[in-house]
Amino acid sequence: MVRATQLLHPQREPAVPRPAATVLLLRDGSQGVEVLMTRRSPTASFAPGAYVFPGGGIDAADAQAHGQAARRPGQHDLPLTQAIAAIRESFEELGVLLARHADGRPATAQDIAALDRKAPFFAQCRERGLLLAADQVYLLAHWITDRDLPRRFDVPFLVARMPDGQEPVADEAEQFEPVWVRPADALARHHAGQFFMIFPTIRTLERLVKFDSVDAVLQACAGEQPLWTSCPRAGLLQGAEARYMEHESPYGELALVSPDGQIQHHLDWRTDQPVPLLKNLLRLTAPNPGVMTGPGTNCYIVGDPDSGYIVVDPGPNEPEHQQRIWRATGGDVRFIVCTHSHADHSPGAKPLQALCRTKPPILGLPSAPTARPASEFTPDRVLRDGEVIAVGGHSLKAIHTPGHAANHVCLVLLEDGLLFSGDHILNGSTTVVDPPDGDMTAYLDSLDALSAACERYGMEFILPAHGYVLGFAKQAIAQLKAHRLQREARIVAAMRERPTGTLEDWVELAYADVPPRMWPVAKRSLLAHVQRIESLQGAR
Repeated sequence: MVRATQLLHPQREPAVPRPAATVLLLRDGSQGVEVLMTRRSPTASFAPGAYVFPGGGIDAADAQAHGQAARRPGQHDLPLTQAIAAIRESFEELGVLLARHADGRPATAQDIAALDRKAPFFAQCRERGLLLAADQVYLLAHWITDRDLPRRFDVPFLVARMPDGQEPVADEAEQFEPVWVRPADALARHHAGQFFMIFPTIRTLERLVKFDSVDAVLQACAGEQPLWTSCPRAGLLQGAEARYMEHESPYGELALVSPDGQIQHHLDWRTDQPVPLLKNLLRLTAPNPGVMTGPGTNCYIVGDPDSGYIVVDPGPNEPEHQQRIWRATGGDVRFIVCTHSHADHSPGAKPLQALCRTKPPILGLPSAPTARPASEFTPDRVLRDGEVIAVGGHSLKAIHTPGHAANHVCLVLLEDGLLFSGDHILNGSTTVVDPPDGDMTAYLDSLDALSAACERYGMEFILPAHGYVLGFAKQAIAQLKAHRLQREARIVAAMRERPTGTLEDWVELAYADVPPRMWPVAKRSLLAHVQRIESLQGAR
């Protein structure tokens, strides 16, 4: 866990989320699923003027009305309370009543007309013998309002089919202008500036686009578990607030830099100056963006002015880049570490060393005979597996991780539970494993070693050589391994389909989900998988 003393900003306790419930009322239109939305009052305290789904806070009475609601098998008390709250809110706000009589007849227009939307809801339903159709309300998603906002809600997004024969009528107090809209149309209107929506609404509609019927949505929600759960985080991008869900690449970096959710961190990629991530950690990205390097190669600077610094991956031989590293450290570099010998990682080591007054040692693993000529590298001293190097109170432990390259090494900042993953783990793409220096079995074994290190050292964040910081470190490693094995299964299937095929034949089958322009690169990792598959078959 990151030491509180290393956080860049004073922390404050986020507001406590209030329990609430929202329901997406759906119907099948002539061109697909349509959802009922309304515009919030321009004076509302939360999301004024936004188009939303009906819903609101959960009242104590909602939990006391279980006896007035139909419950399906597997629908536990809390989901039942949430469904009841959503039914109540949809009636109070829009006059839509999800209920039926004891004999199974759905609520009628006469029932609705007899109910006062401003009077106690449950007592009126009881008087008319109406049973709330909570068994027809399903859990779609679980949203928790972003930590930076002063009013926060813990809210399930529920789904239900719009009852036949009912028409929504807004209360003209909290909600206005009910409208049926296809998710894709709502998104298009929003992007055109004509239909203002907040982040969770947008992301929910984006996921609804793929469904072609209400039945398909309800079937997807039949498991009683949310299809996703999210408490978004926000940063600054091109001068504006930008929000992200847990699976999106900037999320981990925002969690590291601003764990309490304050919008402080700039996400724009910069090569002209270092980006502070913690008090003891800077990132300086080399000016070498490209297909293989993403926004550029990340150099990490660990330490502080009192302790001196460790530089991880000084990058390509770009004199201005090495000058920036030197200026960021005040020239007080104690160690230079190269995670491996590829041309965008290690060539800057010698030029940086020459700039420093103390001539810090260059550490790493020497390139193997299998390395390409451009990746030849000899450190001043070999960094042993498990060796710890330290400056002040900042200690880096080496973990040998062959796979992407035979001489690859990762580093753990022990005091803060951070993993410097080099090219073994990237954010936004999977690394290339290029034989003969790359080896797929070694790569997967190294992932297992890093997963074990997550447990041993409490690692929560991964700092890759390309891309933003990754959060949920152990989960990210597990997902990466699963992705590799899934790809391998597709390669096995391609080899069986075309047993006399070539790499070119197999790549178009196994990497059909990858743009063809990337197939020449994918073919390198495919070869590594093929070699592993043949090795496993030969061992049987």
